[in-house]
Amino acid sequence: MKRFSQLITKHKGIVLTIFLVLAAVSMLPAVFVPVNYDMVDYLPKDAHSTTAISIIKKEFLGDTPNARVMVTNVTVQEALAYKEKLSAIDGVTAVKWLDDVLGKDVLMATPLEFLDVSVTKKYYKDGHALLGVSIESGKESPAVNAIYGLIGENDAVAGDAVNTAVTQGMAVSEVLNAMAILLPVILIILILATTSWIEPLLFLFTIGIAVIINMGTSALFGEISFITQTVSPILQLAVSLDYTIFLLHSFNKYRAFSEPREAMQLAMKRAMPTVAASAATTVIGFSALLFMRFGIGSDLGIQLVKGVVLSFLSVMIFLPALTLTGYRLIDKTRHKNIVPGCHKVGKGLMRIGIPMLILALIVIIPCFLAQSNTGFMYGMGGVAESSRAGKNTALIETAFGRENPLALLAPKETPGKEAALCDELSSIPHVTDVVSFVTAVGAEIPPQYIPQEVLDQFYSGHYARIILYTDSPEEGEQTFATVQTVLDTAGRHYDTYYLAGPSATLFDMKGMVEADIRIVNLVAIVGIFIVILLTFRSLTLPIFLVFTIETAIWINLSFAYFTNNTLSFIGYLIISTVQLGATVDYAILLANHYMTDRKSLPKKEAMQKTLSGNLTAILISAGILASAGFILAATSGNPIVSELGTLLGRGTVLSFVMVVSVLPALLIVFDRVIEKTTFKNGFHR
Repeated sequence: MKRFSQLITKHKGIVLTIFLVLAAVSMLPAVFVPVNYDMVDYLPKDAHSTTAISIIKKEFLGDTPNARVMVTNVTVQEALAYKEKLSAIDGVTAVKWLDDVLGKDVLMATPLEFLDVSVTKKYYKDGHALLGVSIESGKESPAVNAIYGLIGENDAVAGDAVNTAVTQGMAVSEVLNAMAILLPVILIILILATTSWIEPLLFLFTIGIAVIINMGTSALFGEISFITQTVSPILQLAVSLDYTIFLLHSFNKYRAFSEPREAMQLAMKRAMPTVAASAATTVIGFSALLFMRFGIGSDLGIQLVKGVVLSFLSVMIFLPALTLTGYRLIDKTRHKNIVPGCHKVGKGLMRIGIPMLILALIVIIPCFLAQSNTGFMYGMGGVAESSRAGKNTALIETAFGRENPLALLAPKETPGKEAALCDELSSIPHVTDVVSFVTAVGAEIPPQYIPQEVLDQFYSGHYARIILYTDSPEEGEQTFATVQTVLDTAGRHYDTYYLAGPSATLFDMKGMVEADIRIVNLVAIVGIFIVILLTFRSLTLPIFLVFTIETAIWINLSFAYFTNNTLSFIGYLIISTVQLGATVDYAILLANHYMTDRKSLPKKEAMQKTLSGNLTAILISAGILASAGFILAATSGNPIVSELGTLLGRGTVLSFVMVVSVLPALLIVFDRVIEKTTFKNGFHR
């Protein structure tokens, strides 16, 4: 470490140049890195619904509609004209309507009253036409805007593609909006935490460089998800600002008796273990996301792990060079310590420690059970509820009813076998209609007598496509039960079958995420347990520290259950790892100082000294992370991101309360146990 610190401090100009060049080079790809808004793309390729979508794209003409457009007060001919205009919009790959089911010649030649009402009512009713539109992934926003321009204010468009377009519009500005509020708040917190007006700017500049490089290197992975784009810069900033405070605090101490360059070398040596341990626990927490089969975990996990590593390197390499370049400015902008001492607060926390520990033990089991039984939301339906898309969805459902279609693929065999399956499918609760060749055309009519464009809607070279219309919402217990029943029914008739549709995708997502949650939590807890074990060389301290933070996590996640709400599965997964990885540092810091003070003092005096000396540092760190969460919640129009912000802010506050009130009581009560189970503890007697 000595040679490394000497190298950095000697060649500070080169170090500054390298980092600034890297940041400048990273800016362009950071702005233009592709963003993926489709959660379906993160399902594994072998997922049931993913396979179904792949078969449909490969074997059937046209894409599956992902939007519904309703035009009002139109004739059949006018509806067909709208179909042509919609097809011409850039990004629209297919438009399906009644003529695709009956054949255009039949539709034009036959009066509506002579057509099968059970078929026509899904496409044309009371002068309103409902068209299914397929929009290319990545072009949702411009295509939906063009559709709005075509149909005007009185007509409606809704569907997954519209929800995605709304999300795209939100994501563009949300990071900037959050940062615009967060940075001033962090500046105020840092000014209170330091004794120089310029130091907070050095902290933010250092982590800002790491954030820009991290965002730029995302281009190496091709694309990132909109969730990653929105939350990763804010999380990286919030969880790694501590590292800068550790280093500059040590530098200021050594400045009292050493010249600047030597003081920085000593500070780097002293801060390295603390910063490395803090970064390691955070990295392990984020790394747990990489074990998810659902690809959003890897996408976010890679970005956050990369971000923490880059922040660590920036603090230990760039910040020393930057500080030595501008230390005279730091000296000129000194101010008195604004934050008062915490001696009295420490005494108060000591008095409430045992009652808080008893309270934690009382609530831990109910909160654990509650968070284990929390309901999850897997889709993006809530994103557009307050926008025009939400109002349009209500208009379409009023006119044509709720339509949640599923596409069942079965082997192309005999019409009789297909008819038997369709009869059984039509009796499933919440299945309102079954449209297939045998139901729309008839099993007794030979396919060679049917127009090819109609036949292609139902058959490919290997599969029969059966469309099921349900009146269930996109997700929920009722919906998933319907999906499971459809799969079970198909399984009784065919050995091979696949189911596609938004609800089928969310059903696959649900099964995958439920398994992922267990794996992610286990990996995060075991990984951090091992780091604490190696850090303290104690068998019991890891138990107490992990217990403290996990209790805060369970209380945080139980709010949804006790308030009868659901959580986005993304928020649940992220907070389980982020809250553990980021806030366990508070517990490690307190335990580390307690173990040091315990070598020269009895347990109660040691804990009082530890609290008085470290409460401010923990409060500042928790204040920054909680502010990031609450500001993200307040500024985001995306309910998934906003909910994540609330979980992060509330979880950080709960972790802070647990660390400064419950953990001290645990360490005092089990002081003798810790002494017996810690290698070379050196406790005072």
